[in-house]
Amino acid sequence: MKLVYVVNEASFFLSHRLPLAAEALARGDEVVVACGEGTGEARLSAAGIRCRPFPLSRSGFNPLAELRSFYLLWRIYQDERPDLVHHVTIKPVIYGTPAARWSGVPAVVNAVPGLGFVFTRRGQLAKLRRAFVYLMYRLALSHPNMSVIFQNIDDMQMFIDSGVVDRRAATLIRGSGVDLEEFRYLAEPPPPITFLLVGRMLRHKGVVEYVQAAREVKAQHPDWCFQLLGDVDPGNPASLTQDQLRDWAQEGIVKWLGQRSDVADLMANAHVVVLPSYREGLPKTLLEAAASGRAMIASDISGCREVVRSEVTGLLVPIRTHEELASAMIRLGNNDELRQRFGRAAREKAEAVFSAEDVVRDTFLLYDQLQRQ
Repeated sequence: MKLVYVVNEASFFLSHRLPLAAEALARGDEVVVACGEGTGEARLSAAGIRCRPFPLSRSGFNPLAELRSFYLLWRIYQDERPDLVHHVTIKPVIYGTPAARWSGVPAVVNAVPGLGFVFTRRGQLAKLRRAFVYLMYRLALSHPNMSVIFQNIDDMQMFIDSGVVDRRAATLIRGSGVDLEEFRYLAEPPPPITFLLVGRMLRHKGVVEYVQAAREVKAQHPDWCFQLLGDVDPGNPASLTQDQLRDWAQEGIVKWLGQRSDVADLMANAHVVVLPSYREGLPKTLLEAAASGRAMIASDISGCREVVRSEVTGLLVPIRTHEELASAMIRLGNNDELRQRFGRAAREKAEAVFSAEDVVRDTFLLYDQLQRQ
């Protein structure tokens, strides 16, 4: 079988979908990744995966540029003649599905991992963009042999209820999974109490609320440490700036670590992992925290609730507020026994539900089902 994966960025494929490619190659399948230009293609090639870059703006709305992206993706399908294509995120799904249909691709998998800044922004313009995205999904998601993967039940039900996806085409696969060997259960480190937020430095990840809460908590516990792990994202309208992050760091509120590859070590050296996000599909950060046996604080939203069970594996707080987040930080920071109990329960849940091996197995069962139809 020849598989073509379509993603916005090569770096995203490496961090979230590489186990799928490894399994396909082990089975003797051919794997091609189509992705936006200048997004880490060399690292894909170094991993032994053939890459077909093409111009793809994640957030642009220039009609001519978008039409060109669609055309070039269609040309890739014409050249490659894949047996199955797997699209990930909004634009690959919206452009890739009709391109696959018109190219005669026999089977299509569409992954909707999270609805992103379009569904978290407020205001009239945001409402118009959401309506446009829904319309595009409704027009695009039409293929005689297609399955749509959702990471949480609420997003799946929303697409079914709105008529965008037929219930028979909807499948629930919980995220990209987590490597339980890389993210191992380890005892907590010694003080100072350390909180860690991992993710792109975006407003809708709750970074501002995290900093506000850290400022409030530090007034009572000046020795506690608050870390931010991740880089800015100039291609995303919700991105913070480097100057903002540097100002917070110079003020002594947080430590901005930037982009790092040693996430597992940083998780192991933290006491609590925090994600006050506005919207998620199924956050990989929380999967990694659970596998590491760390207590978690997250927003009380779909996606986060899939991983964090309140008062069992962590604490859930309202979105867009920092007062409750600060209270949750103080509660966990002051209670070693509670943190450790949450961490043990989180690891057990990761082992039972969220392993990467299970996600790969379920995805290939879906591939096999589509191939038989």
